[in-house]
Parts: sequence; C-alpha cells; structure tokens
Amino acid sequence: MDQLKEELKKLIIESLGLEDVEPGDIDEAGPLFGEGLGLDSIDALELVVMLEKHFGIRIKDIEAGRKAFSSVNTLAAFVSENREK
Repeated sequence: MDQLKEELKKLIIESLGLEDVEPGDIDEAGPLFGEGLGLDSIDALELVVMLEKHFGIRIKDIEAGRKAFSSVNTLAAFVSENREK
C-alpha cells in the first residue's frame, strides 16, 4: 500500500502540474481539497482522468468520488479495491 501511495502522490503532482511540490510534501492523511493541497473542481476532473488512464478505474458515482478524493490514504484504498486486475 505504501508503494501505491507514493505512486499516487507522484501522479497527482504530474497530472496537476504542481510546481514546487514533492511527494514527501503531501500528507497522506491530509485533505486534497480545500486547506490541504488546495485542489479545486478542475483538479478533480484531472484526477478522474488520471485514475482512468493509469488504473482503468471509472468513477460513476459523485459521492464515491468525493470519498475517494478525501486524502491520499482514501484514494489508495479506493484504487486498491477498484483497479483492473
């Protein structure tokens, strides 16, 4: 799971073009939106595309997406449960 979290951090930085952010700067339990990384709804769309491209995961339910994108920890759990085997 730790390897998946590191991969997700790198993909978030790469997908969103976050300059001056390193994987170690991202708190795995901290919020991705609002006060955490400060992501917004446009960033959410980019993350949805990233999940589909890299893991073959489609988010069909907005509420499930909100829960998945709460933090790196919740995103890693969501990917682990839903990725194409």
